[in-house]
Amino acid sequence: MTEEADIRVGFVPLLDSAILVSAVVKGFTREEGLVVALRREPSWASIRDRLAVGALDAAHILAPMPIAANLGLFPLSPSLIAPIAMGLGGNAVTVSNAVAGELRDAGAGDTLDAGVVGRALRDVVVARRARGLAPLKFGVVYSFSGHNFELRFWLAACGIDPDRDVQIVVLPPPQMPGALAEGLIDGFCAGEPWNTAAVRAGAGAIATVKAKIWRSSPEKVLGVSRPWAQENAAALDAFLRALYRAALWCADRANHEELARILASPRFINVDPALLMTGLTGAMEVAPGRTVQVDDFFLTAGKAATFPWQSHALWFYSQMVRWGFCSHSPHNTLIARDSYRPDLYRRALRGLGAPLPGANLKVEGALVAPTLVGAANSSLVLGPDGFFDGHIFDPDQIDDYIRSQMDERVSG
Repeated sequence: MTEEADIRVGFVPLLDSAILVSAVVKGFTREEGLVVALRREPSWASIRDRLAVGALDAAHILAPMPIAANLGLFPLSPSLIAPIAMGLGGNAVTVSNAVAGELRDAGAGDTLDAGVVGRALRDVVVARRARGLAPLKFGVVYSFSGHNFELRFWLAACGIDPDRDVQIVVLPPPQMPGALAEGLIDGFCAGEPWNTAAVRAGAGAIATVKAKIWRSSPEKVLGVSRPWAQENAAALDAFLRALYRAALWCADRANHEELARILASPRFINVDPALLMTGLTGAMEVAPGRTVQVDDFFLTAGKAATFPWQSHALWFYSQMVRWGFCSHSPHNTLIARDSYRPDLYRRALRGLGAPLPGANLKVEGALVAPTLVGAANSSLVLGPDGFFDGHIFDPDQIDDYIRSQMDERVSG
């Protein structure tokens, strides 16, 4: 870290650090009058701890992390806010070659459809249990991650109890391909480029993707120390403007090859740039020699991709309650909701002409087609954004939503 830095910001080497990295490398932060010191961290636990002790002012972090921190669920729980999202989507579920073969035999075929693949996986789990085999072991990047919660949501909706029928373990994202190749895990849910890396190493195949489980769904946010944000309002606004401008630059297909080269450098992800182009374009190499175009695989702009919807925060909170990470109460609900700060997003971006949603929350999973919605400054189109099982999440009915999911867990 440099002493003269205005903001010290951490990141984990992933494709979805693109907005943050390009904001600095392409000079958007400098144009906003900021000096930003980027620090590559080896894991989300490292990010968590460095935020807690004040070694970082902000970080590219997992979307559930500010909520978990503010609920006191970490060993050291910093007070965090999320004033901007770092895009939508970007994850996949990759399985070993052996499990991929079992899925095909169980009827999954070559589809990425989350329902079809999930039902095949349920049959594989049942068949393995009948043969006396150990439960499949899936890796996720952190307990309080979109990966963990979307994997659990998907499994449970397909009739697989994620706590009894499989085993879920935590590994840093860059270690996932190696662990799969060595047989330490049978599959993993992680962001790019680590799914593509596993496929190209011959270690496995992509079974489904986040965009097929919950389309246009949240993944990473900028987590900011609440005390720092309160003491540095002007710097925070400038940083959010730089990040928004970078998000637009990243979304331009004409910039994808340059973006891949930037991210691939040793300072950032340290991989072959070709590994990053799949996620940027959505042309996913799901198995050696087989590519599938995935709509909305990873979005940095459009569909309010950077807006910190409080309904996203509340959905993650509902999953924390569902899987026993915290209790449900009106107080905890407010803590979760207010961890995301759309008011700060609007304050920073109102002069840029960015489309600013008039609401802080929306019904998640309700849009089956692109839909024009109300926004300040310019028009905004949202959706489709459906959950694969056809259900919706209405944040105004969160008590009923949590109760129904808890009832499903008990009955299962």
